[in-house]
This record gives sequence, C-alpha cells and structure tokens, in this order.
Amino acid sequence: MTETDRPAADGPATPPDPAPERARHPNAKDALRTRARELRPQGLTYHRIQQELGCSKSSISLWVRDLPKVDHRSPAEQGRDAAHRRWALERPRRQAARAEAIEAARREVGPLSDRDLFIAGVALYWAEGAKSKPYRRDETVAFINSDPGVIRVFLAWLALMDIPRERLKFRVMIHESADVEGAERYWADLVGVERSRLQRTTLKKHNPSTVRKNTGAAYRGCLVVRVAAGCELYRRIEGAWCGIVGSAGSTK
Repeated sequence: MTETDRPAADGPATPPDPAPERARHPNAKDALRTRARELRPQGLTYHRIQQELGCSKSSISLWVRDLPKVDHRSPAEQGRDAAHRRWALERPRRQAARAEAIEAARREVGPLSDRDLFIAGVALYWAEGAKSKPYRRDETVAFINSDPGVIRVFLAWLALMDIPRERLKFRVMIHESADVEGAERYWADLVGVERSRLQRTTLKKHNPSTVRKNTGAAYRGCLVVRVAAGCELYRRIEGAWCGIVGSAGSTK
C-alpha cells in the first residue's frame, strides 16, 4: 500500500450513510395499533376493528391480546347468565331442603287408621271423581287420575269400603301419539290385573299445533277406575263429604 492509499490520520471522519426514507417517518402500523387498542375496550369485535382499520385479524389479535376481554353480551343476556350461575349454586341447597321437608312430613303422617283413610278417600273422590249434578242425576262412581300414588290410595280406600275387585273396571285415557301399549301395561301392572282385563283405551286425537308438556317416556295418560253398581257407594261418599264440610268449622 502506497502513502497515498492510506487514509489521513487527522483527516475528517467519513459521514454516515443517510437513513432510509422509511426510518425518518413513524411506522404506519403504529397508528393502526394505537387505534385498535382504543377500539377494543369500546366493545368492538375483531371483525369490526378490521372493517374500521383495514388490517388483518391476526395483527389485531397481536396488538390487543394483553387487554381485558370484552363482554359482547347484551345487559339482558349478562343478567340471565348471572342468574343461571347463581341458580346452579343455589339449586342443590334448595333440593336438599325440599327433600328434607318432604321426608319430615312423611314421617309425621305415620300409619293411617281406618278413619284416616276413610276421610282421605272421601275427600280425594270429591276432588277428582265424577259427581252427580242437579241438572244431570248420575250417581255412578268413576275416578280418573294420572298420578299412580293417587290411584293406589283410591284403591286402598275401595278395599276399606269392602268393594270387591270384580266390580272394578279399568280404562286408560291417553293421547294417540303416545306409547299406548306401554301405558296399558304400566297401569295393568299397577292395579294388579291382566292387560286383557282393561276396557278399550280412549285415545285423544293429536293436535300438532298444540304444545304439550305431557310427553316422553314418563307420560302414561290417565287411568279411569269405575265401580259397577256404585249408586249406594256414591250416596255414601256424598253424605260423608257433607259431614266433613259441616264439621270443618268446629275442629279444635
């Protein structure tokens, strides 16, 4: 290397290359990022922010991922969801309290005397059984209900009244769209008779426009219990009910 090739030791320093044009201006995405972080807390979704700023959802997600999540539900939806959460915690406690109260009441009843069952059966029939009217005298004993427990109590009451089983007629009433055969088997087993002993089932016509709640496997329709030659029994029921009504105000 010759003398003229060496840089002068005391010469001026070589100026640096000028900065690229883009380095002298703010990054355009900085403004987008700032604006995205302003919009997100206002409840805007990624899609709405994308429409507003024209950038990708992946960029938006990266810019706002440290911000608290936004609840997009309406106030009504938020209130409903909060109620569901409270009820999920409250339901087990209420169910336990309900079961405890029912069991305590069951123990309080204890065994029934014949008189207890007689009074209960008369009241049950007068609430749920067929009754003669002044404009239509029909002193027959016909009882209908969908509750198997109610049917059991009524049958126990008929036994207390010395009504022979041969005088009892059973008939199922059910919607035609239900499991008719299954319902017939269920009620026949409940009352302890062969299915063939049931009278012809009464089918209720299905109306597709009606929203029914009594559907599913647990729906078995109703059972009608009729007592043949029941005129004398009916008059006894009516008289006993009048006695209950007359004595109700004098209880101690």
